[in-house]
Amino acid sequence: MDLAFLKTLYQRPGPYASVYADLTRTTEDASKAAELRWRALRSELEAQNTPEATLRAIEQTIEDDMALRRSEGIVIFAADGEVVYGDRLPGPPRGTRATLAPLPDVLPYLAERGERFPHLLAVVDRRGGAIDCVTADGRHERIDVDGDEDYPIRKVKAGDWNQSRFQRSSENVWKVNAKKVAHEIDRAAERCGAEAVVIAGDTRARTAVLEEVSEHVLEHTVEADKNTTVDDPDLDAELRRLLQLKSTERVMTVAERFDRELANGQRAVSGLDATTEAVRQARVETLLLVDAPDSRARLWVGPDPSEVATSAEELREEFGVPEPREVRADAALVRAAAATDGELVVLPSEGPVPDEHVGAVLRYTA
Repeated sequence: MDLAFLKTLYQRPGPYASVYADLTRTTEDASKAAELRWRALRSELEAQNTPEATLRAIEQTIEDDMALRRSEGIVIFAADGEVVYGDRLPGPPRGTRATLAPLPDVLPYLAERGERFPHLLAVVDRRGGAIDCVTADGRHERIDVDGDEDYPIRKVKAGDWNQSRFQRSSENVWKVNAKKVAHEIDRAAERCGAEAVVIAGDTRARTAVLEEVSEHVLEHTVEADKNTTVDDPDLDAELRRLLQLKSTERVMTVAERFDRELANGQRAVSGLDATTEAVRQARVETLLLVDAPDSRARLWVGPDPSEVATSAEELREEFGVPEPREVRADAALVRAAAATDGELVVLPSEGPVPDEHVGAVLRYTA
């Protein structure tokens, strides 16, 4: 997971309020229930002495979201009287929580967010097609491709005296339109860096388009046997299934590389001490963290992301940090990895390094 999108989150001195709110509204008194759940979280923040301005900013965001019924769950990170980062979830968060700390509590969100691959969805027919391309940061580009209709696009009935000529004309139009759609798919996929492509629609049109797209696009493409629109929920489910498979494949690839490098004693480290040293030295290519919301592992940090250590004394004596602050270990490591353009893989609790809860694949050996 590319952590670049988090860099601006860490530009405040803090403290940070982190809120995972369940806004589900599935019963008659749903709005009231959602409001009560938020009130409980607000009380938790008040008990932790969250600044009033920060509380107001969070409350305004949640009230606006509930009024517009935008989502069933929301994640908010706020500091210095402002919501610094927020994201709406397709469902309630796996665990509701509200905390105040020197750093934002991001790992539960990152585990739920998962890897976001740039992808492309195309629905084609014999007249053209509709393309929806989505970048890694969620930006959509919608392209409608209008094919050529100067000639018949349907074959005539058997027995017509002009049957063979019209059939050839129809097939030529389909091929021309397929080339036009394929060209736009190739261009859109290159612009958004699509790593997953789903092509749906008319069977003959799909086949013709697949014959024309580039080899690079074809490598990442699956067909959906649906003659529908790009907004079809079933088609969206097929796309999400494909993206989940890619995410699982990515985790397995990194985990296998981690095991291999660790066994060879080369470009990998395991355990909190070794990983903390590596991330402080900007040697971490990919940080591996186990999804453990209740982990008690802690680190000490200073204002700069590279100022991270396993003890306050180390920060004071070796790095000259006058006032080290104790934080969740995963929060400190994610901040340091994001600042040095490292990536993150969140592992399930039964994955590699479960006892240590942390490890890293390195850019280079020390």
